[in-house]
Amino acid sequence: MRQIDCRGLNCPEPVLKAKAALEQEDGESFAILVDNEASRDNVLRFGQSRNCRVQAAKLAEDAFQLIFAAADNKTNSAAFDEAAYNCEPVSRLPAAGKLVYVIASDCMGRGSDDLGWALMQTYITTIKEISPLPSRILFYNGGVKLVATAGKALEALQALEKKGVRILSCGTCLEFFKLEKKLQVGTITNMYEILDSMAAADKVVGPF
Repeated sequence: MRQIDCRGLNCPEPVLKAKAALEQEDGESFAILVDNEASRDNVLRFGQSRNCRVQAAKLAEDAFQLIFAAADNKTNSAAFDEAAYNCEPVSRLPAAGKLVYVIASDCMGRGSDDLGWALMQTYITTIKEISPLPSRILFYNGGVKLVATAGKALEALQALEKKGVRILSCGTCLEFFKLEKKLQVGTITNMYEILDSMAAADKVVGPF
């Protein structure tokens, strides 16, 4: 069975490869290899649109094999809209629930508040350079000062929000520090959503 390696390709390339294989194989089985869930879902959706029987299997942490069964792989003339299969690779998109950052203070570490503030600015600025991006960044207690105070951290958070990262700050904490009207990035949340985000995450990361 021929395997078509689409790992490293952005959508809709894996779908286009599957489409070309359907048109060329004339009923023969073949497999598409992809390295992210978005591509896997798009190839599956394409197969269903062509009335194909597609079997998906996870090979490794970030590798999937999609087998188009021989008996069902016959070229048809169904309309094909390439734009319907566009997406960003998973590595560039925050996957819901995967990775959550928790910021509970405006300082990083102990010993000097001035040094801790500077370290936290660098810490948050560096988040956007790390892959994968988090799905959410949660701020509570003194951490909410970072979403309401000018600095490198605030600029980095605004850039992360534009990339799809949700910035959530505790409303009670903002009110306590009298910052609710000074919020400059993200949205106000509550303890239920903070706890639910942490419970649903695959990994929770925070500075000490």
